[in-house]
Amino acid sequence: MDSDYKITMEQAETEMACYRKIFSEVRLLDKEALESLKKERESTSDNIGNDVQQLAHQCSGCVAMDALMGKKELSKLEFIGDDIYQIMVKYLEIDGKPYVMELLKCMDKNSLIAQGGRERLIRNLTGYNERLYSDVLTKVYNRRYFEEELKNQKGPAGIAMIDLDDFKLHNDTYGHKAGDMALATVTQVISRYIRKTDILVRYGGDEFLLIIPNVKEAEFTHRLQEILDRIHAATIPGYARIQLSVSIGGTIASADETIESVVGRADRFMYQAKTHKNLVVTETNEIRNQDEDGTEVDRNELKQQILIVDDSELNREILAEILHPDFKTMEACSGEECLSMLRQYGAGISLVLLDIVMPGMDGFAVLDEMNRDHWLEDIPVIMISSEETESYIRRAYEMGVSDYISRPFDSKVVYRRVYNTIKLYVKQRHLITLVTDQIREKEKNSQILVDILSHIVEFRNGESGLHVQHIKTLTGLLLERLVQKTDKYHLQWSDQYMITVASALHDIGKVGIDEKILNKPGRLTKEEFEEMKKHTLIGASMLKSLGVYQDEELVKVAYQICRWHHERYDGKGYPDGLKGEEIPISAQVVSVADVYDALTSERVYKKAFTHENAMEMILAGECGTFNPLLLECLKDIAGNIPVEMAKAAEQPTYSQGSHAGKLLESI
Repeated sequence: MDSDYKITMEQAETEMACYRKIFSEVRLLDKEALESLKKERESTSDNIGNDVQQLAHQCSGCVAMDALMGKKELSKLEFIGDDIYQIMVKYLEIDGKPYVMELLKCMDKNSLIAQGGRERLIRNLTGYNERLYSDVLTKVYNRRYFEEELKNQKGPAGIAMIDLDDFKLHNDTYGHKAGDMALATVTQVISRYIRKTDILVRYGGDEFLLIIPNVKEAEFTHRLQEILDRIHAATIPGYARIQLSVSIGGTIASADETIESVVGRADRFMYQAKTHKNLVVTETNEIRNQDEDGTEVDRNELKQQILIVDDSELNREILAEILHPDFKTMEACSGEECLSMLRQYGAGISLVLLDIVMPGMDGFAVLDEMNRDHWLEDIPVIMISSEETESYIRRAYEMGVSDYISRPFDSKVVYRRVYNTIKLYVKQRHLITLVTDQIREKEKNSQILVDILSHIVEFRNGESGLHVQHIKTLTGLLLERLVQKTDKYHLQWSDQYMITVASALHDIGKVGIDEKILNKPGRLTKEEFEEMKKHTLIGASMLKSLGVYQDEELVKVAYQICRWHHERYDGKGYPDGLKGEEIPISAQVVSVADVYDALTSERVYKKAFTHENAMEMILAGECGTFNPLLLECLKDIAGNIPVEMAKAAEQPTYSQGSHAGKLLESI
């Protein structure tokens, strides 16, 4: 047994659940429990019967205390009455506390007495071990098997680390059952394309170790590529939408190399493969990309960049040497230089190794600046220090560091923590991108439907199809400036987005107006104008009749705009004569945008005014009275309006920009 094998209580309970399928009695005992059992056994030894619990009580402590004190695994066979029992005791450190796990099993007498009984006993015990070494979910070997049986074996053999891409994403999106099914599918595919002599181990949560003895490099690479292709083509039962892929790193262990010494090399190749995903990387097929002009890109340019910040040159050199094989490193000798490099390279830096105790600006001051500038949202920080005071470390975590590494450095610990932190951030960014893309796609579909509906109205009205796009563009510009000038209306980004989308429906009520009135080239009569004014009420009535959708924010905002975008700030508008702030701000903004575009667009009854003329007419009150604050906003953005309108004319109806992009920024 590996004497320093450490697990959590949750892992221990999982193991015990597996053991109970084999052993009659399974339990954890610490030193106090063993001493207590010894006293009880001594005082009650004459009253022990044949119950399994009593048998366990009678033999407890026989070897358990020796295993606990010696930090090892012990076993024995013991007669209890006429039966022979196998007792196994394993030393474990669970959540940092020493325990022994005690296993009790009644043996088959025939296997001990009959001819060849010794061999049968050995076979029985081997069967137990095979079950103990099997991963419950995937049925392949587990990490314990690697630690106790494999790691000290020597080559020659092909060693591959296989990592399931986006495993956390599958769990988060579809649930843990989907994640379990993904792991099971991967192991089934791998098992189908390896030999019986090959060994597959579930090495970590979503990582597998594959050992292929006595294999040539070319065959090894071919086998890994076949496994990768087969996994990518596989489907998960019940989850057809999940596209499986794995990243594989492979290397050859020579005859004098142990498997343990080579696993790290395969792991590093696997990490390189994950920078692209669904890729095999070995010593013989280096990653080669081509730039747009066809020239090859140096593989070093594909490595993640680490910024090492420490006032000690020696410490920087040690860390750079540890990370050198698989990462690019930059160095800063002070907090000030660190911030300067962050400003220069930004997200081009994948991780910062930050010393806390430095002269001048210390690490805490650097973290404060990184928080203020939101760098920690994209660039993880690992604290490096010889200071191990609990309050000191807690403060660093509270300020946003991802991990802590103490000096003197353990090269394996440094490498693994850097690797794990970067890997976590890559998966997190991928998840954010996926969610944002989904939101953007939903926005696109919603806006397409809104634009189609509004364009039907404009087509019937004989107006340019750009009218809707112009209204949306100018509404967005006015809202953006309004929020910059005042927080009076408490408009969040979601509010701005909703008003902009709903603005496209401002004239939807015109579907209920006679085309002869809509397209009349001359001035409308008083009766015709009264009829035209009804489009505000018709549009509002259409939205009100949607029933089940009344609580949807888009419908609420669209109702306000449809009904009141012809109201005026002095109360002289229609249909309800609302005055001042009685008019919802959504309708006020669209009102200004609608008047501007009506002036600057050609209609069947008028020529288009210039931008300058339209601005003069609106600001002079020739088109009605508007909110003075909105008129200030209009003046502020006047220079940008023609430019943005021209851009709108060149863009498709649906603009994929603002809301999803802002959502991504906020995440």
